[in-house]
Amino acid sequence: MLNFLFIAVGLTLLIFGGNWLLKSAVAFSLRLNIPRIIIGMTIVSFATSAPELIVSINAAMEGFPDLAMGNVIGSNIANLSLVLGIVLLFGQIDVRKAFYITDWPVMMAASLLFFGFVYFDGILQRYEGAIMLLFLFLFLIFLLRFQKSAIVDDFHEDDKPLPLYKALLFLGMGGAALWGGSEFLIKGAVGLATFYEVSERIIGITVVSVGTSIPELAASLIAIIKKEKSISVGNLIGSNIFNLLAVLGITSMITPINVIDQGLLTSDIWWMLGVSFIILPLVFFPKGLRLGWRDGIILIALYALFLYFTLF
Repeated sequence: MLNFLFIAVGLTLLIFGGNWLLKSAVAFSLRLNIPRIIIGMTIVSFATSAPELIVSINAAMEGFPDLAMGNVIGSNIANLSLVLGIVLLFGQIDVRKAFYITDWPVMMAASLLFFGFVYFDGILQRYEGAIMLLFLFLFLIFLLRFQKSAIVDDFHEDDKPLPLYKALLFLGMGGAALWGGSEFLIKGAVGLATFYEVSERIIGITVVSVGTSIPELAASLIAIIKKEKSISVGNLIGSNIFNLLAVLGITSMITPINVIDQGLLTSDIWWMLGVSFIILPLVFFPKGLRLGWRDGIILIALYALFLYFTLF
């Protein structure tokens, strides 16, 4: 029971911390007059990826590399199957052309880059992490330089920047809650794996990854309720890009990540690639540039299959 309590407390702190960090990040971006779709692909994505980043860094530094990598791979699978599937049950999403011109190709390129680095030798080296961060940096430059002028800004009148002291307060509170939450979550996850005699990879790719994907689910549901669907799609795609390039890039630069449980390479990474790929045909069929509730059911069913093959 104590391990479940640690996990519950850790996830609660991560959710609140991610939300506070998100408030702070959006407040600063509003002050800079950054268009909303750019906020979705960069600021929101980075803020909602913060739990994965802190958990992965902490797990790798404490000697649990499978927890660090399983968390990211599992979160990417959950984002595009479980989270997007649930969001689509609440309403259809009209997808912009940027999805297949920029967002999806960059996500697939990041996924294949990660696959190439880790699949053959089972380790993510420091220099490979640096290359992944460079790729992310170039992508952000492309976004801000070439997409910003082509996007219609859709700020609402009630979008007013927070006072500077509040933005800084949320930033500090968010960072502290994220770090504390990661400590509790890792302690509970490792304890759970030991108690049930399963690998950290299993706990990381299921319990931890779903927990750290909750901020993405919350941000996407809020976006679709407010009919800000550009943020909803951009947030999930952007979060997956950040998870791979920023979270694993930064973590591996701090300490190389060795794969211990080969299931990460023989199963999990292939599921991640498959789920990432299937989004493209779903967007185009049966109606072009649109995702509906049927697509949501397909994606949730895929996640259920993933869990079945992972756990059984």
